[in-house]
Amino acid sequence: QVQLVESGGGLVQAGGSLRLSCAFSGGFFSNYIFAWFRQAPGKEREYVAAIRWDGFNTNYADSVKDRFTISRDKAKKIVNLQMDSLKPEDTAVYFCAAMGGFTWVQTVYRRPDSYGSWGQGAQVTVSS
Repeated sequence: QVQLVESGGGLVQAGGSLRLSCAFSGGFFSNYIFAWFRQAPGKEREYVAAIRWDGFNTNYADSVKDRFTISRDKAKKIVNLQMDSLKPEDTAVYFCAAMGGFTWVQTVYRRPDSYGSWGQGAQVTVSS
């Protein structure tokens, strides 16, 4: 059974940086597409970024493009989200998710219901 464990959240001032990590276990890392979503209080879960297991394909929401970078370490089975130039509106609980398969289709990997495995979430708070 696939397990995902996030780490690295915290409190940072606007303009600062944080790095989230997601440790994968219980499956074959090479069979998955990974994504980060976030959810602020009172709002729906929002897509942030996605990466295919081989790292050849990445995609970002417009709201984080050029500020966030998703990457993966296949040997360590870790997916990272480097967040720079953070803004107060980035405050949310961030979730790592994994979807089995190889099909890189935006209308699929941007949907939360496409993902069968989720981490417990990591709080990111950006103060103004």
